[in-house]
Amino acid sequence: MSFLFGLFPKPSPLRPDSRVYDLKERLDWGEPALTIIDVRDRTEFNQSHITGAISIPLDELLSTAAKCFEVNRDLYLYSHTDDESAVAAAQLRGAGFSQVATVRGGVAAWKAAGFPVDVVTTPIANP
Repeated sequence: MSFLFGLFPKPSPLRPDSRVYDLKERLDWGEPALTIIDVRDRTEFNQSHITGAISIPLDELLSTAAKCFEVNRDLYLYSHTDDESAVAAAQLRGAGFSQVATVRGGVAAWKAAGFPVDVVTTPIANP
């Protein structure tokens, strides 16, 4: 059965500066070896986030990533602005993470493309 996967084109590899379409292509392919991280505060995450994203606010990013992810894991980050996402990505790269991408436009671009978002009805509290 695995030979069938060879018949279909594989999605593009991680790009440091990714479009929402690049991420969606990987998700549609069913590629599980990636994590989507929303580095905005949890209140904003609760209001709307990319389906499948996890909330790790920027001030917790390095300590959480060091405990939770292998340094070669594909990590897709987004925030309010592309500049904030770039800062978060630079922090992770500086800590030794080699596969880090920013999602240009973040959740706003994701919504504009018509891709699914989630809303947290039982808010995740700030610790």
